[in-house]
Amino acid sequence: MASKISQSDLSLKEACEAGNLPAVAAKLQATLHSLENVRLDIGITGGTGSGKSTFVNAIRGLGDEDPNSACTGVVEMTMDPMPYPHPKYPNVIVWDLPGIGTPAFPADKYLERVLLGRFDFLIIVSSERFTANLARLARGVLQQGKRFYFTRSKVDVDMAASRSRRPRTFSEEGVLSQIRDDCRQRLEAEGLKDPKVYLLSMFELGKYDFCLLEESMVKEVESHKRHALLAALPNISRPILDKKADSLRQHIWLVATVACGVNPSPVPGVQDVACDLYRLIRSMEGYRRSFGLDEDSLVKLAEQTGQPLYNILGAVQGPMTNVTKALVVDLLGQASRNAYAFTQELLNVPVLGALATCGISFAAVYQVLRSSLDVAIKDAQSVLAQAFLDNSDYELLESPNQ
Repeated sequence: MASKISQSDLSLKEACEAGNLPAVAAKLQATLHSLENVRLDIGITGGTGSGKSTFVNAIRGLGDEDPNSACTGVVEMTMDPMPYPHPKYPNVIVWDLPGIGTPAFPADKYLERVLLGRFDFLIIVSSERFTANLARLARGVLQQGKRFYFTRSKVDVDMAASRSRRPRTFSEEGVLSQIRDDCRQRLEAEGLKDPKVYLLSMFELGKYDFCLLEESMVKEVESHKRHALLAALPNISRPILDKKADSLRQHIWLVATVACGVNPSPVPGVQDVACDLYRLIRSMEGYRRSFGLDEDSLVKLAEQTGQPLYNILGAVQGPMTNVTKALVVDLLGQASRNAYAFTQELLNVPVLGALATCGISFAAVYQVLRSSLDVAIKDAQSVLAQAFLDNSDYELLESPNQ
């Protein structure tokens, strides 16, 4: 996308100088719509009873008893591929796939029957040993040019059992190393080279390797779908928060251009500023929703981490309710008073300099969006620190590559 932006810098400047910002903004509106609504399909597969359905729920920020959660149980509950849209981002679909090797989905017909081509990537889940069927599945996925990730679930169960059997000599790192080595050796024995396995607890995603899994998925997903994946991922690690922040920052200019150039209206009481106020409201609410700062998400976070709700809410400085028109008008009024100085700052930035020549509307809108995003980022960091305040794994969340 960066190359397209640089190539369009001249045309943006010419359009602004010619007073034709609406024509440019109309084209950029289609780009923004595609970015915000691109479809992403993630398939969750693996062995029967491995915790696939629980993972489908957890990665969407849901518990097993929440509305719209996937059915879970101690036996195979998934008889057909079932799509589960993300509750906040319905364009992100997490598929609960039947266990491989069941009578209805035999290993030799599995990829054909689940229609592998519709998925952007697969996550292969095993709760015990990686079997020949799972290795066969992985080879088939690779042959069709798709990505997959091996995950070993129920690590918390292994930890509890090991601690119970060997209370005096128990070592968490030792158990993790043993599980990793066993998984790798079994997969290598089935012909897979250098397999990487992520160790997970479906009920405590912040533990073990989920943050590393998030990092890998974000790095390797197609670039035009990265924004959608980042928005939908659980906010349980500082690196993911930082990546979300970077992605949203890169698109501020796009939102501001569309808000100023498509159906702008004079802002009541703010001289020389015209924009689509409702576009601003949607974007500002979107920032807080992406970071899990809406009230429903904060309540759920308190339940999941065991932290008192008032401590979680106390970490938030920005609005937890809907962003109002009155608030946005007030912020635009404040920004317009600094618009000249801010325009001078923007003039030195490629693309933004061209847009800044179109008047103070763009500068005011851009400043409001940037300030609102900065507040949301700071709140998200504070909430994360508060949520895992008593968690000894929090340092790992901040630096998963250590």
